[in-house]
Amino acid sequence: MNETGRISVGIVGASGYGGVQLVRLLMEHPGVEIVYLGGDSSAGKPFSDLYPHLAHAVNLQIEPVDVEAIAKRCQVVFLSLPNGLAYQLAPTLLEKGCKVLDLSADYRFSNLETYKSWYGGSRCDKEVAATAVYGLPELYRERIKQAQLVGCPGCYPTASLLALSPLLKQGLIVPETAIIDAKSGTSGGGRQAKTHLLLAEADNSVAAYNVARHRHTPEIEAICSELAGHDVFVQFTPHLMPMVRGILSTVYATLRDPGLVREDLITIYSAFYRNAPWVKILPPGVYPQTKWACGTNLCYIGVEVDPRTARVIVMSAIDNLIKGQAGQAIQCLNLMMGWDETLGLPAISFYP
Repeated sequence: MNETGRISVGIVGASGYGGVQLVRLLMEHPGVEIVYLGGDSSAGKPFSDLYPHLAHAVNLQIEPVDVEAIAKRCQVVFLSLPNGLAYQLAPTLLEKGCKVLDLSADYRFSNLETYKSWYGGSRCDKEVAATAVYGLPELYRERIKQAQLVGCPGCYPTASLLALSPLLKQGLIVPETAIIDAKSGTSGGGRQAKTHLLLAEADNSVAAYNVARHRHTPEIEAICSELAGHDVFVQFTPHLMPMVRGILSTVYATLRDPGLVREDLITIYSAFYRNAPWVKILPPGVYPQTKWACGTNLCYIGVEVDPRTARVIVMSAIDNLIKGQAGQAIQCLNLMMGWDETLGLPAISFYP
């Protein structure tokens, strides 16, 4: 604790969309004080130069990434960096006593060979990676409470796994039949200038991308395999939608028991998530919309059964930048610090 009675927090990679969400949420969090914002490309600039709308609230400069200096000043460090950078910083931060929450893919995989085959790079941090906990609180709450290093999930895996987990954990589906059709707003692509994210390109258009080779596929499959107790492969297809925020993930799978009806599944989902304050199971015939979750850490789930095909259809909606990124990381921080996991997180959406 610092002199204010709050823990000192640093954000490495504060200039991106994930970073600015962390800043916004942590500025209003009663248990923390932001003492460091880092990023080499913007070092020396006031944070308000990058985000003028926060000039009245944030009086900090972007500083160079100096691991020794960060560790001296911060008890907790969020790494909001492109894939392949966090694993170069985390081992030293952990060695010096910091708690680390990584928002990239670097610490999401227990098998580093899987990571390297999809993301590349040369890893020398096998022992550190083995201590990382996958940061999906609805599945790994107790592990997160004891963790020093958390690998926060991707946005697509968060929405997809929350939809799939009860089905796999309870053995209700034939795992190999799972198909995930997911749609994301353009903010999921980050703040860099990319042609396909330009308004003129993305507006009034819907397009699939990275079909059969999206990097979130092995992340989803790793957790699905753990839940099912054997290797599971899923079909995952992402789409870009002409909106800024939100993910809608629709999951299809064949039921083992074709006699199950919608109400049975809703009862099972409600029981599975009974201690999960951020997951809301919708009543029969109500299906989630991304706007409902916008600006919140909530995940809305709707469940349907098609008796003609003996398939279950599960729909989940989240804000990709909150529950899919910064908000979930703070939810994990709350658990690591022994706080209520809802502390400092928004539960009411921007609507309409």
